[in-house]
Amino acid sequence: MRRQRKAKIVATLGPASSTMEAIEALFQAGADVFRFNFSHGSHLDHSARYDIVREVERKVGRPIAILADLQGPKLRIGQFAEGKVTLAAGAEFILDRNPDPGTAARVCLPHPELFAVIGAGQALLIDDGKLRLEVIESNGDCIRTKVVAGGVVSDRKGVNVPDVVLPIPALTEKDRRDLEFALALGVDWIALSFVQRPEDLLEARELIKGRAGLLAKLEKPAALDRLDDIVGVSDAVMVARGDLGVELPPERVPGVQKRILRACSRQGKPVVIATQMLESMISAQVPTRAEASDVASAIYDGADAVMLSAESASGAYPVEAVAMMDRIISEVERDPLYRSVIDAQRGDPLPTRGDAICAALRSVTQILGARVTITYTTSGHTSLRAARERPAAPILSITPHLSTARKLALAWGVHTTVSPDVRSVDEMVSAACRTALREGFAQPGDQVAIAAGMPFAESGTTNLLRIAEVWAQPA
Repeated sequence: MRRQRKAKIVATLGPASSTMEAIEALFQAGADVFRFNFSHGSHLDHSARYDIVREVERKVGRPIAILADLQGPKLRIGQFAEGKVTLAAGAEFILDRNPDPGTAARVCLPHPELFAVIGAGQALLIDDGKLRLEVIESNGDCIRTKVVAGGVVSDRKGVNVPDVVLPIPALTEKDRRDLEFALALGVDWIALSFVQRPEDLLEARELIKGRAGLLAKLEKPAALDRLDDIVGVSDAVMVARGDLGVELPPERVPGVQKRILRACSRQGKPVVIATQMLESMISAQVPTRAEASDVASAIYDGADAVMLSAESASGAYPVEAVAMMDRIISEVERDPLYRSVIDAQRGDPLPTRGDAICAALRSVTQILGARVTITYTTSGHTSLRAARERPAAPILSITPHLSTARKLALAWGVHTTVSPDVRSVDEMVSAACRTALREGFAQPGDQVAIAAGMPFAESGTTNLLRIAEVWAQPA
């Protein structure tokens, strides 16, 4: 089954989308990657969904990626004696380490590491930024604040600290358990939440040991200070606009999104734009015009994928939301302006053999009018470098490894098939032409451009470019 668009769709699974019928319908509507949100649901829930996705994959005959999204170190206040209180603007409010139930004057903040780094003048945001506190003073046991923006606050609401690099590990004990479980299942991508610095990713990479791709979720302003380094040690990046939009002023989020997209483009790393893309479709059958424009803007900016969260996990219209996203992407990619914008954004290739071959591949495809760009890949590296060039022709990726094929479901423009290893250039060309015919990318007489690495079956050896003419296969 072939998609007629290049950008991909990530759909989150949840209570509204956990049956065989629902998950297959989401795939048929356009979902390429399924996200398992480990902030919600049990291991048993995720295991059942995993089995269904793999059954759908077998049924449709196309690799499907599964992304396990770890919760990360979410800061939360404690509980109140009455369940909730109202904080008035201008009042003083204390966050302390006393576990007793809170009042309108104080509440427990069970994160001792925060007390040592927060200082006077800095902000504390509660409940996704609905309440804003300004720190007056802090010591090891107490943070005294002034309420800048007040309102009702209830038990266990989240706390954001935009002005501080928090000295907390990116992997909590829950994350470690969830990570091992997800890897044992066989997920294709691991998303690490609240990444602040490249070092946050190193521990996760050591635990993953190559069993899945590592995706960094950028939702802390501190991550922007070391953006290029974080992108460099990631396999992919997500612009997680939920918490990012809380800790940054709203007017800064669009510019930051574009900055992250450019950084990922330079290094050839897939990037996902996420959160509130079609938010109104949680309860409505059609999105707002602003939401449709938001999705379209991400595609014009060159995003590899766009993501649905509650829209597909718990909304009333999960399949309609995926179908709407599919239609928006397809409409943008048909726009003549899209190609000119994508071409203008393309950066210079890096001084590596892989980038040189894939840049030439793009040029050859364009000059000859080749119908398809074909990449032979073991690890997925060649296909990702080809995707970085954003060729006008589709990218048909051939790999001997199903795990690689699944991982590439996240990458822009890549349609992946699984095929046995080849042993010679002639065998490679023959297999490439057969696959292009079988998958509907070419007809007899069409020209195709092929990139691969020699010796075959070795990762990271992209050094071969071949042009071939597709011939009719014997009956």
